[in-house]
Amino acid sequence: MTASTPPPAARPAPLLEMRGIGRSFPGVRALDGVHLTADAGEVVALLGENGAGKSTLINVLSGVFGTYDGRVLVDGTPVRLHTPAEAQRLGIATIHQELNLVPDMSVSDNIWLGRERSQAGWVDRRTQVREAAQLLGRVGLRIDPRKPVRQFRVAEQQLIEVAKALSIDARVLIMDEPTSALADAEVRRLFDVIRALTAEGVAVVYISHRLEELEEIADRVTVLRDGRWIGTRPMTGVSRDELIHMMVGRELGAQSLPSDHDVAAGPVAGTGTGTGTGAPADGAEPRLVVDGLTVRADPRAGRVALRGVGFSVRPGEVVGLAGLMGAGRTETLEAVFGAYRRHDVGGTVLLDGRPLRPRSPRRAIDRGVALVAEDRKTQSLVLGGSVRFNTSLAALRRFASAGWLRGTAERRHVQDEVRRLAVKTPGIAATVGHLSGGNQQKVVLAKWLLTGPRVILLDEPTRGIDVGAKAEIYDIVAALAAEGVAVVVASSELPELLRMSDRIVVLCEGRVTADLDAASATQEDILTAAMSRRALVAP
Repeated sequence: MTASTPPPAARPAPLLEMRGIGRSFPGVRALDGVHLTADAGEVVALLGENGAGKSTLINVLSGVFGTYDGRVLVDGTPVRLHTPAEAQRLGIATIHQELNLVPDMSVSDNIWLGRERSQAGWVDRRTQVREAAQLLGRVGLRIDPRKPVRQFRVAEQQLIEVAKALSIDARVLIMDEPTSALADAEVRRLFDVIRALTAEGVAVVYISHRLEELEEIADRVTVLRDGRWIGTRPMTGVSRDELIHMMVGRELGAQSLPSDHDVAAGPVAGTGTGTGTGAPADGAEPRLVVDGLTVRADPRAGRVALRGVGFSVRPGEVVGLAGLMGAGRTETLEAVFGAYRRHDVGGTVLLDGRPLRPRSPRRAIDRGVALVAEDRKTQSLVLGGSVRFNTSLAALRRFASAGWLRGTAERRHVQDEVRRLAVKTPGIAATVGHLSGGNQQKVVLAKWLLTGPRVILLDEPTRGIDVGAKAEIYDIVAALAAEGVAVVVASSELPELLRMSDRIVVLCEGRVTADLDAASATQEDILTAAMSRRALVAP
């Protein structure tokens, strides 16, 4: 280099750098030597199976876990993140998959919660509302900040969380499965907001199991497996197959979920039940018949009306429920399960030819009906309880004798189900809230399998879990159907429905608009019916 040649400019330090991060829990090394970097204006995807350590790493970065090994640097300066408040002061904000909003408080109060604007000792609500409106405008929301959060859709609440993050002048924004409950149009809107934020220099750490989304929005991807850093790749130079191999350390082969393009291009080969359940027995009488099912709308509870829903399921058959957000999928499953008051529900439900009039979930369970609810953390699990407690909770009568619990029998059956479903846990005494999402979902399934169900209703059974765990859930559903259980699956992921189902019943605004053979149906067929207000195919 000559004297007249200037030295090359030093590369600026990354906005965020995590080096050799480690974190242990009793009996478990959750993180071991993990690295993550993010530059200003960059979207870095964080990928890994459930249990890979993603949530633990994010909790370290958010200040939730104040003790950890390794170093965290912001703008090249070492920092210690002992509390969430310290992380926020450094401009690190987290939007969790389960939104942290108070439904009955106003949008403005949620945005400023814990950091209220005050004047002379009084909360300055006028200033809060004005500044909240400005923040909402930055994320493209034109709503009244004085209205309670519960009045807004999930997609709008997601953007309210982004506005809340901007209120702390976030420089690093962590987004955990932000699109898991969003329709395609809402995903596009969220991506526009992310692009606008990165244009302002915000670094985004984006966690998702939807590889097609990462291909569109991410600049780089970091993969974790079993609590260890596997590698970081530029998103433009890595294939899906390579990412899946990095995640799971094995080839998923036929178990892997087909891409949207693959399914949209034509029918799924085979019977339509991609998990290999096989067709239900020829000539078998329906196990479950739903006819003229109606449910009264309740906007306060976010419940839409059902208007004469009807379908049937035979033993060993998997029937999918499709529809856009608000179509009535969840309401259909909950009504069959007895979750609503009797005077809010009409129509008839038959189980093995006999009327099923569940006045409560307990009675439905007694008749052999099980429901895996959409939100496992609030509807299906007691997060502070053990794996054993949660697994046996719905089947305690099975282990009771003269008012006493036969603990040995209960423990043995719980262990059998945990082994059968390959739940990754230190033991059945482990707290279920410490397990990964995929393993929590297996505990939910184990709970219902202990009841010996004849009909199992699955509401978004793979929401928020990785491709490896999804494949395991598909295998479990296939095994249940092979044993003669009638299965109803509601899912917003059309490739998943086409893969799992024998038939697909499509809902729109609380009505059945199509009953399709999954072996010949395409995504276009389902979406056409989902957006039609009249029946395209008579149920």
